Amino acid sequence: MAQVRLRDVSKVYAGDIRAVDRVNLGIEHKEFMVLVGPSGCGKSTTLRMVAGLEEISEGEIYIADRLVNDVPAKDRDIAMVFQSYALYPHMTVFENMAFGLRLRGYPKPEITNRVQEAADILSIKPLLHRKPKELSGGERQRVALGRAIVRKPMVFLFDEPLSNLDAKLRVQMRTELNKLHMRLQATMIYVTHDQTEAMTLGNRIAVMNGGVIQQVADPTTIYEHPANRFVAGFMGSPPMNFLICRILRKNGRFYFDEGAFKVKIVDEMVPKLAAHEGKEVTVGIRPEDIYDKLFVQYAPPENTVTATVEVVELMGAEVFLHLVVGRHPLVARVGSHDRPAVNQEMDLVFDMAKVHVFDRETEASLLT
Repeated sequence: MAQVRLRDVSKVYAGDIRAVDRVNLGIEHKEFMVLVGPSGCGKSTTLRMVAGLEEISEGEIYIADRLVNDVPAKDRDIAMVFQSYALYPHMTVFENMAFGLRLRGYPKPEITNRVQEAADILSIKPLLHRKPKELSGGERQRVALGRAIVRKPMVFLFDEPLSNLDAKLRVQMRTELNKLHMRLQATMIYVTHDQTEAMTLGNRIAVMNGGVIQQVADPTTIYEHPANRFVAGFMGSPPMNFLICRILRKNGRFYFDEGAFKVKIVDEMVPKLAAHEGKEVTVGIRPEDIYDKLFVQYAPPENTVTATVEVVELMGAEVFLHLVVGRHPLVARVGSHDRPAVNQEMDLVFDMAKVHVFDRETEASLLT
């Protein structure tokens, strides 16, 4: 069983700089786990410690119930795919894919079979006799994947492997990686700063910031029930809108009061928020949960606010409206038919059942 366990794992550099701080994470057999976060959050360092390319300062790492803290990278039964393809330019595709097996003394017939099998999985059989300079970026990345596949390791590690590809090819390769995972049924750990890659690839996602794991969950839970403001703002494109509001009670009803407007808190949220009456909180709402009142069949007045349009971004099938409401900027994601004029005032309807609320000091969700 190719499980991976990290127990209180830290990476500390000179001057007590903690690049990774007491990470606890379990990756199950055959799971596709994605580590996601901004540059410098510690995700690649964590992956390199699993690979044995970075020394562990504190904690323990287990691969298949085997403590590997002091096991060299070559003996951990892992294969790693890097951002750079790292192909030998003087070797053919076949030779690049076979190189690691030759170093380990595999017989030639088995090497040939493994390379042919991997090439078939990745649809690169016609490329086996070419040199890397004769390949496109996407083809080179497939060769790098093939070099990992032939090893048949217990665990695959990916360090931002699609970063060098153009946008269209990244979408295609995401699909290919999903197919690859389903076909190989292997344990995979994937590092990226791209939240779209994380959402589309991961069985589960570990969101990191400042060397600390902020939340680990499946993509739907991460998106719909973020544990804190950082996760809420990082996951989603365009990112979540945040409004500073005060919780007020009037005539037995609770409201978020922004100063320039008030919106009613749905009854289901009141038990968790009533204790914060009179306090400021951060209210989050995703762009797709804000609607143009003109296209809403029933718009409760207590959920409606007036905003001023600053920028209209046509994205093809949808439009991003950049607005100002009260003291805050706001982005609404609406249909392509909805194109108000710049500087126009418009009424917006908030889907109050989908708002998120965070503590102003701890930034933790108040609704979980």
